[in-house]
Amino acid sequence: MSSTSVLITGGAGFIGSALARRLVGAGYHVAVMDVLHPQVHGDHAAIDLPPSVRFFTGDVTHAPDVDAVLRLCQPSQIVHLAAETGTAQSLSEATRHSSVNVVGTTQLLDALSRAAHVPDQLVLASSRAVYGEGAWQYGSQIFYPQPRSHAQLVAGIWDPQGPTEDAAVPLPSCAGRTEPRPTNIYAATKLAQEHILAAWSAAHDTNLSVLRLQNVYGPGQSLTNSYTGIVALFARLAREQRALDVYEDGRIVRDFVYIDDVVEALFAAIERPAAQPRCVDIGSGIPTTIHELARQIAAICDAPEPVVVAKFRDGDVRAARCDIGPATQELGWRPTWTLKQGLRVLLDWIGGQPVCVDHYGQDSVLPVKA
Repeated sequence: MSSTSVLITGGAGFIGSALARRLVGAGYHVAVMDVLHPQVHGDHAAIDLPPSVRFFTGDVTHAPDVDAVLRLCQPSQIVHLAAETGTAQSLSEATRHSSVNVVGTTQLLDALSRAAHVPDQLVLASSRAVYGEGAWQYGSQIFYPQPRSHAQLVAGIWDPQGPTEDAAVPLPSCAGRTEPRPTNIYAATKLAQEHILAAWSAAHDTNLSVLRLQNVYGPGQSLTNSYTGIVALFARLAREQRALDVYEDGRIVRDFVYIDDVVEALFAAIERPAAQPRCVDIGSGIPTTIHELARQIAAICDAPEPVVVAKFRDGDVRAARCDIGPATQELGWRPTWTLKQGLRVLLDWIGGQPVCVDHYGQDSVLPVKA
């Protein structure tokens, strides 16, 4: 077993292919397993991987596929990226999300047991979604609000309800102090992945690194998948000179982190394997409202002014950003891309892509009742 061999599940996707290129450039032997799902890769999947990467077409939920990969590849580290990611979609396709995210993870571990192979480290790309609404504060009191209900959103009550009517502010999430409280099925499956891998790693005396990613964006992101992320969607529509619809009251908060910074965080976790189980948050550390994001993208494209529309997605959280201090300390990593820089590169890249079908509006959205 080479000490520089890495298997990336879901490695032909947005993050996986970028990580594969980074690892190959650093001298690693890289293998990729990916099912090439049409929602992510389109009907005619194009694989953008270095020639030296060993590519296996396979489904992590199908035991014979995983067994076949591990017969040919026994990596020193495994980066587990294979996952379904649609927040709203997970509410109507719960079985699909649970099958890939939860059963896919257990199939991988069972296959490792059948192969009698314990990697030096497992690295999981988890999600900021596990926190749900996260921790909020008013005065000196910190509280965890209940998930926003469908009725609450229909009524246009956007902020989570606290124990009093006083205004509260969201706090940045931090794995060491913020309780995970998923508000949608996707988030629940990502948290389940964390628990499953932690139990297996402890029983097999191997290392585990969990990286909870904020909103990742950048070149290489799918432009035909309506669940891929708001940045890619806004960028594509703005380049078409279309006014951007901003949901709720425009004050939804997110932490947008550029793909290169995410790849460097994953690379740092591989280069510096965990001595004990670790879980850190990966983002820019800077909160940005959806309205501000839309304004920046529209300005770069000279597109119409964004329009705030009273629509919403069930399962979405009001505010999400993170504390990157622990990641800096644990991994020796720090983001280097500003949102403005990343948006310009993304928009330039989109300009060179073929025209794609517009899937905007597939998510479940409802207007606020008058």
